[in-house]
Amino acid sequence: MSGSATSCEECLLIHPSCAWCAQEDFGKHRSLTSRCDLKQNLQKRGCEPHFIEYPRSMLSVLENLPLSTKGSGPAQYDVVQIMPQKISLSLRPGDQTAFSLQVRQVEDYPVDLYYLMDLSLSMKDDLDTIRNLGTKLAEEMGKLTSNFRLGFGSFVDKNTSPFSYTAPKYQENPCSGYKLFPNCVPTFGFRHILSLTDKVDRFNEEVQKQMVSRNRDAPEGGFDAILQAAVCKEEIGWRKEAYHLLVFATDDVPHLALDGRLGGLVQPHDGRCHLNDQNEYSASTKMDYPSLALLGEKLAENNIFLIFAVTKRLYVIYKNFTALIPGTTVEILDQDSKNVIQLIITAYNNIRSKVELTVSDHPEDISLSFTATCQDGKPLPGFRKCADLKIGETVSFNVSVEARSCPPRGTDQTFTIKPVGFKDRLEVAVDYQCDCGCSRTAQINSSICSSIGIYNCGTCHCEPGYLGAHCECQEGEASSMYLSACREAEGKQICSGRGECSCNQCLCYESEFGKIYGSFCECDDFSCARHKGILCSGHGECHCGECKCHAGFIGDNCNCSTETSFCFSDDGQMCSGRGNCVCGRCQCTELGAFGETCEKCPTCPDACGTKRECIECRLFNSGRLADNQTCQRLCKDKIITVESLEDEDPGAVLCMFKTDNDCVMKFTYLEHASGRSILTALKEPECGGGPTALTVLLAVVGTILLVGVVLLATWKLVITIHDRREFARFQSARVRARYLMASNPLYKEPVTTHFAEMETFEKSYNGGVH
Repeated sequence: MSGSATSCEECLLIHPSCAWCAQEDFGKHRSLTSRCDLKQNLQKRGCEPHFIEYPRSMLSVLENLPLSTKGSGPAQYDVVQIMPQKISLSLRPGDQTAFSLQVRQVEDYPVDLYYLMDLSLSMKDDLDTIRNLGTKLAEEMGKLTSNFRLGFGSFVDKNTSPFSYTAPKYQENPCSGYKLFPNCVPTFGFRHILSLTDKVDRFNEEVQKQMVSRNRDAPEGGFDAILQAAVCKEEIGWRKEAYHLLVFATDDVPHLALDGRLGGLVQPHDGRCHLNDQNEYSASTKMDYPSLALLGEKLAENNIFLIFAVTKRLYVIYKNFTALIPGTTVEILDQDSKNVIQLIITAYNNIRSKVELTVSDHPEDISLSFTATCQDGKPLPGFRKCADLKIGETVSFNVSVEARSCPPRGTDQTFTIKPVGFKDRLEVAVDYQCDCGCSRTAQINSSICSSIGIYNCGTCHCEPGYLGAHCECQEGEASSMYLSACREAEGKQICSGRGECSCNQCLCYESEFGKIYGSFCECDDFSCARHKGILCSGHGECHCGECKCHAGFIGDNCNCSTETSFCFSDDGQMCSGRGNCVCGRCQCTELGAFGETCEKCPTCPDACGTKRECIECRLFNSGRLADNQTCQRLCKDKIITVESLEDEDPGAVLCMFKTDNDCVMKFTYLEHASGRSILTALKEPECGGGPTALTVLLAVVGTILLVGVVLLATWKLVITIHDRREFARFQSARVRARYLMASNPLYKEPVTTHFAEMETFEKSYNGGVH
């Protein structure tokens, strides 16, 4: 570290931990650059503390009024919604410092609402609907603020070909020959009709006088009108102490910058007010349409919240515009504008429920990083926005500031931090600590430097042709003693082979690649690691072969960002909970997950669950996300509704869930090759038809009878089986019996028969016996 700086200023630029010793007799037996080292090392080597130059970044609060609680009333013009209001920073390059600010949206803050309406022919039914809008809108807004004003303006398109009908017969009546609506007013670009007023009856009167007009192509000239409504502050009547709401109602897409060239309008828009005595946009046929960047700049400059009120088919287009224009929201407008009041109330509540910081006049050499602490008290690194707030809640932001380099001497910078749409702001003044305090006492032609040099911060800066610690040598003087002092170590080249030894010092060669420096010409500012051919990736400085990275970057070549804001998904999770943030980008670890924040994962177990909430809030305005008004912020996927789902794409995942009324909702989730998530859902959940009372009665009676018959049949079957078994058993016993069924073993016959044995004598016929 000590070998890369030969002056105090160079030392301070190497690293914020470097310090310089301005003590005259410090390091007599060392090289001159050993004066640059860590503060503790310098003290150990004998440098007295009051000779050490070690500036640090500092913060001073210049204005810090307390936050207000109420917006209207006697103190209306003293309302404070951001604290502090003014600070001063004194920055040393590379030394990071931080400050905190608090923001609170006060209750009952005044509101100015300018209703800017498309009066092309297709909006005729919408015009009829809003003829009494003023009274109803004032009643609803009166519930939110006691100080409300309303204004009105209209637009069609540039009255030049090919955007409008320019034939002579169409000049007074562009609807001439159009059967459905034969009469309308001439085409105009933008017309300011009613300045902001609290007399809502005037609004109704002016709207009732309006008639539609007609243009040729589908896109309208609405962006011309938005810019004029934003920059013509006096004509419109925007108050400084009020929320500025600009409601833009249309049913078609707008013309953008460069479209005007089709009509020969090559002059870019100048961003200025061009209303004539009739309050019409006089430069409509002279300048091109404004760009999105210019539109966003002027809206932010005049603290205007833009509300796109568009039909459903245009929602996605205007939603994309909101990402490019800070402070804008988009709401879906019914075909005849019936829901315009509820739309405005919803948009107003949405605007009041979030705080987002913007930075203007941001100096290029200063890096800023934000950490938001919202209503839940958890810090969110990389976030500069809080959402889902209630009016009156206070949120805080921690802002880290670091200067990357020193601007030209005497340069002071200022920048502003403000919440989108607020008049309140924090002004930050910056000065740089790039000079050493000891430089203020530099001595010209000092005797310490042999009267031929400037003594500054402990070292001599010799006149051309002289060298040495005290300018005691002339260039060209050399000896073996001097030569040995020019070697970094025994056996190494003199002056590292990149310089000449003269009077005990190395004179380094010049190089077309950069600067060679150091006691032995061992260092340079171009031999560091590169990324894509860029030294230190353009995010650091090369010091003696090593990249010293700017704030927010690490790595050998400073190509790895420590910023994590790009890794947070819309729901506030790091890499959607499916990966890790590495070098400012998400590396997905869950199988099947992809996308900038790993938000896409059709095969993940929670895929259907996360998309279900978007289906509920986008299609049915129900579920968790609908309650806290974060649906539009979190659910940006394209949703297609169909009558029936067909498994046409094998990559689509079928999801089902049960609704609150016990119906089944089905949808498919597909990641398109274009990178967009597409949800295809049924228009209505599948529900079974409910039975009638007669059907229920007949079913109950039939069930009872059926059960009775089954029971009787079962009883009969059991009895029959039982009887048959008994009879079979009886038959079996009968066969086995040893007596006849006709005899009784107890009965004895009354007559017995006996057989007696008798001798038989045979007689002869002559009387003889044998």
